[in-house]
Amino acid sequence: MRRPLALLLAALLALAGCAPAAPGGSSSAPDVSAFQPQPEPAPDPEPEPESDPRQAAVDRILSNMTLEEKVGQLFFARCPSMHAAALVSEYHLGGYILFGRDFQDKTRAEVTADIAAYQGAADLPLLIGVDEEGGTVVRVSSNPELASHRFQSPQELALASSGQGDIFAEDAREKSSLLLGLGINVNFAPVADVSTDPADFIHDRTLGQDAQATAGYVASVVGAMEESRIGSVLKHFPGYGNNVDTHTGIAVDQRPYDSFETSDFLPFEAGISAGADAVLVSHNIVTCMDGDLPASLSPEVHRVLREELGFDGVILTDDLAMDAIDQYAETGSAAVLALQAGNDMVLTTDFTQQIPQVLQALADGTLSQEVIDRAAARVLGWKYDLGLLS
Repeated sequence: MRRPLALLLAALLALAGCAPAAPGGSSSAPDVSAFQPQPEPAPDPEPEPESDPRQAAVDRILSNMTLEEKVGQLFFARCPSMHAAALVSEYHLGGYILFGRDFQDKTRAEVTADIAAYQGAADLPLLIGVDEEGGTVVRVSSNPELASHRFQSPQELALASSGQGDIFAEDAREKSSLLLGLGINVNFAPVADVSTDPADFIHDRTLGQDAQATAGYVASVVGAMEESRIGSVLKHFPGYGNNVDTHTGIAVDQRPYDSFETSDFLPFEAGISAGADAVLVSHNIVTCMDGDLPASLSPEVHRVLREELGFDGVILTDDLAMDAIDQYAETGSAAVLALQAGNDMVLTTDFTQQIPQVLQALADGTLSQEVIDRAAARVLGWKYDLGLLS
C-alpha cells in the first residue's frame, strides 16, 4: 500500500504547485520570476522633425538652377538705361537697384510699369532696391509725382520729435508703404554709421549722435521695415567713421579695433538683432582688420561680420564701380575678388563684363562651386523671407 499512497501524495503536491524533493534531498527552486523587476517598455520613437518650408523651397529651387542662373542671382545690378528687361532675362539677375534717373520726371504709372516689365522678364522674382534714406539721399521722394513730400534725414526727424511715439519707426513705415506700392521690395537703409562731427563726409546721412543713440535708431527702423516686409540693408560696415568719399578714391581708416567694438559695431549689432536682412560693406581700408584690401574685398572683415557679430544674412558690396576699387581689379575681376572675400551679392554697373568673368573663374578653379551655392542659397532665402518665392 505504501507505493500507491506515495504516488497519490506526489500527485497532490504537483497540483498544489510544489515539487517533490529532488534526488539528494534538495528541493527545486521556486518560480520567482513574477517578483523580479520587469524591463521598462521601450520609449516611443522620437517624432520626425517638421521640415523647414523656407529651407525646402531654397533647396528645391537651387537644385533646379543652372550654374549661369546661380551666378546671375549674385548680382544686384544698377538698372541700365536701355534694354533693362531683356538683360534681366539674358543674365538671370538677382536684382536691380534703381537710382534717381529711374524716377526722374516719371509718373507713378510709368515707374510701376517699368518695374513690372523687369519682373516679367525674370526667371525668379527680382529684388528691386533703392536708396531712400531721407535727407540728402531720396531717389523716389524727390519726385513730387511719386510722393507728397521729401523724406527727412534722421537728424531732422530727431529734431522734430516730440517724444510721443517712435518717429523713426513711423517714418520707416511710411517709406516702406510708398516703395512697396511702386513694386520696390528693398530699401538700402538704414545708415548705421556713427558720426558726431559735421565735418565727416558721411555725417549728414547719419543720426549724428553717439553709438548708443544710433543703435536705438537703427533697431527702430529695421523693426518697422521687418513689419512692413520690405528688405533692409545696414550700411556701411564696419563703420564709415571720418573717412573720405570712396566714390573718388581710397579711404584708409587707422582707428584701433577696440574703437569699433565699443562704438561702430553697436548699431550694426542692434540692427542684426532686430532682424536686418542684409549688410553692405564699404570700400574703406580698415587697417586694424586688413591693411591691404578694402573692406568689401577683405576675407577678414567678412569673418568679423559673420563670426564676431553673428550675422548670417546676405552680405553685399558697395558699388564696385567706385574709384576706390579700380586698382585692385586691374588684373582680374572685382566681382570674383568680392565673392572670394565672402560677399553673397555684388553691386555693380558693369555686370555684363563681370558675370562672364565669374563663370570663367569657376571654370578654371579660381572660384569654387561651394562658394556660389552658399551665396545663392542666402539670396534665395532673402527672397523667400520677402514673400517673393512660394
